[in-house]
Amino acid sequence: MYSADERAYLWLCAATKTDYHERVALLRSAPSPVALFEEPARYFSEIGKASAFSPERERREEEAERFLSSLEGRGRFAVTLLSEDYPESLKHISVPPLVLFGAGRRELLKKRRFCIVGSRIIPPWAARLGRTMSEELSEKFAIVTGLAEGGDLSAVEGALPSGNLICVLPCGLNCCYPAAHGVWKERVEKAGLVLTELLPDETAKKYSFHARNRLLAGLSEGVLVLAAGRRSGTLITANDALDFGRDVFALPHNVGAAHGEGCNELIKKGAYLATSSEDILSVYGMERTARAAAELSPEEKKLLEVLREYGEAHAAVIAERVGMSAFEAMAILSALELKGYAVRAGGNQYSAI
Repeated sequence: MYSADERAYLWLCAATKTDYHERVALLRSAPSPVALFEEPARYFSEIGKASAFSPERERREEEAERFLSSLEGRGRFAVTLLSEDYPESLKHISVPPLVLFGAGRRELLKKRRFCIVGSRIIPPWAARLGRTMSEELSEKFAIVTGLAEGGDLSAVEGALPSGNLICVLPCGLNCCYPAAHGVWKERVEKAGLVLTELLPDETAKKYSFHARNRLLAGLSEGVLVLAAGRRSGTLITANDALDFGRDVFALPHNVGAAHGEGCNELIKKGAYLATSSEDILSVYGMERTARAAAELSPEEKKLLEVLREYGEAHAAVIAERVGMSAFEAMAILSALELKGYAVRAGGNQYSAI
């Protein structure tokens, strides 16, 4: 159920020809949202928008009811700035959204939340580590991310099994960006929560991504950057987090690796260096839930020791170092990959995790 004030908020956002700043001005000038709904001519004329609404009260009620029915008919919901479960953390950012539209587990808005993001081009080792960290952090937080390739998808894959996952869209709920990830969006709606501040049929625009990034940061207690080039859009989320007083974490990357320059710069400027979920949980006074480590054979332990020494190496180099055939080494490296100790980094190159 929505209160009269909440319904007035939704009518203002969904049924009037106004932008965000005009809506804020209207809400500030009226004594209450209901007063704005009841006497719109009085307040809309003050901002030069005398024709931006339906003059008949009955028509305005129909517009609000039709919009709510269309939301609820598809199992969706709206959270206004007045709603009990509107995230407190968003109330204190610059440009807090007046309304959030969601599909999925609304109760996740009341959980502690942590953001994981990364550029669309991400090295395999960072993607694998991101999935692992997302999975482990989702035991304590709802993971907040987007739906793009690369870092976002790593976070989604890690947290999705737990259901503690919030994906924020740069478009409305009736759309998906990128369109190719529609199946992922459906899976998140069923297991976790899809969230946006845009009306259901709004498509992604250039400015939508910057606006969405502020929500990623604003919703979360901290942000982990898995990979980012020097000019990556992912850094917008990190910078928003810093502006909002959130904690920023980053994976360290090899010197000279273009996909990691942004992460290394963040660390130089004071971001937490993180290589495991423990590095993040410790900042919040938490401990990772203990899990039984996968058992390794003597051969697996031997190869893993060499791989960790190199950091990244070709299977043939590792095989020669341990004195076995390349065929044998490849089989053992594949086993280490399945157990979460190594990741293929392209071709027959492997990296230790």
